[in-house]
Amino acid sequence: MEKQPLTFIGDEEAKVRKSSKFHPSIWGDYFIRSSSLSHAEESTQSMIKRVEELKVQVKSMFKDTSDILQLMNLIDSSQMLGLDYHFENEIDKALRLIYEFDDNYYGLYETSLRFRLLRQHGYHVSADIFNKFKGDNGSFISSLNGDAKGLLSLYNASYLGTHGEIILDEAKSYTKPQLVSLLTELEQSLAAQVSLFLELPLCRRMKILLARKYILIYQEDAMRNNVILELAKLNFNLLQSLYQEELKTISIWWNDLALAKSLSFTRDRIVECYYWILTIYFEPHHSRARVICSKVISLISITDDIYDNYSTLEESRQLTEAIKRWNPQVVDCLPEYLRDYYLKLLKTCEEIEEELELNEKYRMQYVQDEVC
Repeated sequence: MEKQPLTFIGDEEAKVRKSSKFHPSIWGDYFIRSSSLSHAEESTQSMIKRVEELKVQVKSMFKDTSDILQLMNLIDSSQMLGLDYHFENEIDKALRLIYEFDDNYYGLYETSLRFRLLRQHGYHVSADIFNKFKGDNGSFISSLNGDAKGLLSLYNASYLGTHGEIILDEAKSYTKPQLVSLLTELEQSLAAQVSLFLELPLCRRMKILLARKYILIYQEDAMRNNVILELAKLNFNLLQSLYQEELKTISIWWNDLALAKSLSFTRDRIVECYYWILTIYFEPHHSRARVICSKVISLISITDDIYDNYSTLEESRQLTEAIKRWNPQVVDCLPEYLRDYYLKLLKTCEEIEEELELNEKYRMQYVQDEVC
């Protein structure tokens, strides 16, 4: 992207605009035209029915399992496969059991897994539990060096450290080179996991993309649970279909808005805005939130480009004043090229407010306050 800054002549602003050349959207009308990507209604209903059957089976696993390690693995698999939102109550009950369990006799893998799961869910667990894996010299004992599964578990746990937990900083520094050195010696499934999390640690991964990658790894694991594997695949397919429909809805709205055409200097990035929100809300019950937030962020992106990439100082002041007043009657005070954008900004916020329930409408005032 090439930029040419505004120039100034004395106290007078020169009428030279910054030029920013953003590449056009790579998506075009893909998500509008590709409705065939979504599963047929009959197929979708069949998958939903099967998902409900499998969920019952997994809930029974949580209920019938008394072994703490099995419970931890069940929670961990559910989370990495993107299934945990189906089993929130079961996971909460299991975590209470795990928290109360004495892990003094656990090895590195089990201790690290317990620590990570509990920390992820807000339980207070001291990092001092890892001191038992250190020798008299203060370093991690050499017998751990070949335990790839345990080292990987400790590596992912170490990223949940808080300020001042030196032992977790040491664990991170210790495990990474050990895992790298072991990589070529590991069986396929474990090697794939190590490579995945060395590239980007577990806690920093986008959950739905992790699920997509982890399904392929999990199905090669000799210890996999085939019920969970089938559920994960069906669940991912249903979510993907939902995301495609949401993108179609948002893309049609964006095309109708036509701001990317009338304000050609702005970024045409509606799919990327949606993807940003997907990193926060991936579950199906957040569908409305994804659509609304994608619209809000796309308008913020346009606003950012107006200020940063095109408008003169005086035009920026005029737009700022108009947004503060938040009234369509002030549109005539704006330059011609900003009037359509301003009215559509107000209209979109009104439409979003109409979608909200009566007890939710107060939220739009917060949006307006932030924009202003």
